[in-house]
Amino acid sequence: MSNILALDTSTENCSAALSINGEVLVREFVSPREHTKRILPMVDSLLSEAGIKLTDLDALAFGRGPGSFTGVRIGTGIAQGLAFGADLPMLPVSTLAIMAQGAHRLHNATDVLPAIDARMGEIYFAQYQLNDAGIMTLIGNEMVITAAELVANFNQPEREFYTLGTGWETYAEQLAGLNVSQLTACEGIQFPISHDMLAIAAADFANGKAVAVEDAMPVYVRDTVTWKKLPGRA
Repeated sequence: MSNILALDTSTENCSAALSINGEVLVREFVSPREHTKRILPMVDSLLSEAGIKLTDLDALAFGRGPGSFTGVRIGTGIAQGLAFGADLPMLPVSTLAIMAQGAHRLHNATDVLPAIDARMGEIYFAQYQLNDAGIMTLIGNEMVITAAELVANFNQPEREFYTLGTGWETYAEQLAGLNVSQLTACEGIQFPISHDMLAIAAADFANGKAVAVEDAMPVYVRDTVTWKKLPGRA
């Protein structure tokens, strides 16, 4: 069983979580524009409670985006600094995947459409499905898209999905027209939290997906993927 520290500052929520000897410890606080002040004290608090040092860990996971440009940069930079100092491999984890994993943990969801408000009339969006190992797996691509484009091009009328995230809250009226069998809102999941990063990170670590510090890059999504690659689009 791997011992992993996870942290995320990609949205308004700031969180850190520690998996140590099968026990999970969590710190979380919604604190826009205060991530640089809060994240390191959270990490120190977790390590102190567990009675360990960073060098006792197997890897360090972080929310690599998409999300706030500034938040993603802060989280990536702090994670890189901690991992470099402790000589730890890193596990970049999608913030959308983290949210999808939370939908499974809290609601036993298997098919999920997480969306984060990307501002400028757009959302960060992806489709996730639970695999046989209990880990949410990306279907298609993560993307930035307008609600109107999503409704016009996402066609899976036979499927039922759980929805979650600030994107669904901000554009609830427009996204209600999505061509699916049923949409069920996941209560209590606005943002990614590091607690739900741990399951994905542990699976990635076991599958040899850890990377060196210099290869742990943020992912912004904007300007890299378009609606033409939507899941279910011919």
